[in-house]
Parts: sequence; C-alpha cells; structure tokens
Amino acid sequence: MWLVAMFDLPTDTPEARKDYAAFRKKLMSCGFHMMQYSVYTRYCANEQKAQTHRKRIKAFLPPDGEVRLMSITDVQFGKMQIFHGKMRRAPEKAPEQVEMF
Repeated sequence: MWLVAMFDLPTDTPEARKDYAAFRKKLMSCGFHMMQYSVYTRYCANEQKAQTHRKRIKAFLPPDGEVRLMSITDVQFGKMQIFHGKMRRAPEKAPEQVEMF
C-alpha cells in the first residue's frame, strides 16, 4: 500500500519556515518522497507499517500545520493518471522488493 501525506504549513514567519523545513526533513527521513509540492508518498508493506508512520507524522506535526493522510493500494496507485504539459521526470514505480521490517 501507499501512504500519501498532503500538508499545509504556514511559512509567513521565520519560525514557521523553520518548522516547515523541519517537518519536511522528518518526512523524508521516514522514507517519504515528494510527489508534488506538499504531497509526499511512501510505500508501506502492510497496514501496521502505515499506522506506525501515521503516528510519527502526528507526533512531529507543527502546531499550526494540517496534514491529511490517505492510504491507497498498489493497484490504485498504479492506475493513477498523470497529465503534464512537459515531461519533467518519470512517474514513481512500486518498489521491486518486499520490505521485511
């Protein structure tokens, strides 16, 4: 399954920008990859793994932030349609190996 994190964080003050950068860095340290601005994805082998990441994100969310988490299956992720005027990079693919932890 894929865990999708979509977030809105304020960036109107230096402290808010620092919180935004720290949140984004923590997301990436948990294995999330940027799909679009403020939309990050991570492959999870099972629901238990996804729940672990949900708890982590909730724990390090800045006080003024909002995050929406959505779980989708690998099949649903694969059916995603991508429209673009100019190709910037290839779409994400499912990992080739199963995670053991």
